[in-house]
Amino acid sequence: MTITRTRCSNSVMARDFADKSAARQWVWDRLVAEGEARFPFPPHGRIPNFAGAEVAAARLFNIEPWKSATAIKVNPDSPQRPLRAEALRRGITVFVPTPRLRGAFKKLDPRRIPPDRINEAASLSRGDRWSEEVALVDMPWLDAIVCGSVAVTRDGRRCGKGEGYSDLEFAILRELGHPPMPVATTVHDLQVVASVPRDPTDQPLSVIATPTHAIRIKCPSVAPTGIDWTRLSPEDLEEMPILAELKRMTTSNA
Repeated sequence: MTITRTRCSNSVMARDFADKSAARQWVWDRLVAEGEARFPFPPHGRIPNFAGAEVAAARLFNIEPWKSATAIKVNPDSPQRPLRAEALRRGITVFVPTPRLRGAFKKLDPRRIPPDRINEAASLSRGDRWSEEVALVDMPWLDAIVCGSVAVTRDGRRCGKGEGYSDLEFAILRELGHPPMPVATTVHDLQVVASVPRDPTDQPLSVIATPTHAIRIKCPSVAPTGIDWTRLSPEDLEEMPILAELKRMTTSNA
């Protein structure tokens, strides 16, 4: 692990990392060591679930535009399950990307979900019963996005689990002509580090909500305008057919 320096922030030792993989490993290890990781275990290799995820979700919905949103995109990972459920309880339509982008987006319409089935609809394993797939061309403009993160910084940088799907989802919407939307994430305080590198394809964070406080980024980084096709291999397009579909769409419209 490469760590250049250490400093204290909100009683948590926040660290600067020279690469994202070092930041991920440190966060995963720290969540386990401090007893703050939650099922599924181990947190390593995934967007980690954490103690207080419900509190962080509720905190985010006190902040605009999530507070008054009618449609948002939320990642399918475990720590954001309470957030998906709370959104549905508030009457917000939730769009969830299919895992590993093997399909398009799935729509959870709160008008179609009985109140006693909201927690089921918000789960990844049982939510299919309550969702409908939406073609790329039918995706509406969204009010905001919630993404999962492994490590984040106070100036709005983030790293996920290292596979790039969340950034691709953002880029897909931009490629479709959607305006840049504010992006938030919910994480444990231990996941806030001092610094991680930023790639040009990273979606910029506007808000970070933790169980204890919210961090509002005053000047988020410039949002990507679309997909950097040079970073995708033929194998990527084969494994993620919606990207191949989108590439055909954009090529035919050029």
